[in-house]
Amino acid sequence: MSGDRRHATLPELTDLVREFATERDWERYHSPRNLAMALSVEANELLELYLWSADDGPQPLNPARDPKVADEAADVLMCLLNFCDRAGVDLEAALRSKLERARLKYPADQVRGKALKYDEY
Repeated sequence: MSGDRRHATLPELTDLVREFATERDWERYHSPRNLAMALSVEANELLELYLWSADDGPQPLNPARDPKVADEAADVLMCLLNFCDRAGVDLEAALRSKLERARLKYPADQVRGKALKYDEY
């Protein structure tokens, strides 16, 4: 979206994804199971762009991959929104709930700057 437009809400983005699929009559293929698999595939396509990158080197390794990062990230979001729509998941509510549980599980004063699991501190 251009700089002068507001950001779309999750429901608005979901509507765009739903409209895209409906225009192509793809809903028949969009079961939660199939969409969960598609989400995994798309996430792995994003991950592949970073394959063999060193932590202290260029990321992704090959600068020619840079334009593909946004496309793959968009594919991940499209699949996630589509999955949540078809599976009846309120993504905003799920995120807020998960963050609240994570705050309790990982108190900032105990884990700040540490890469430890909840049972390791």
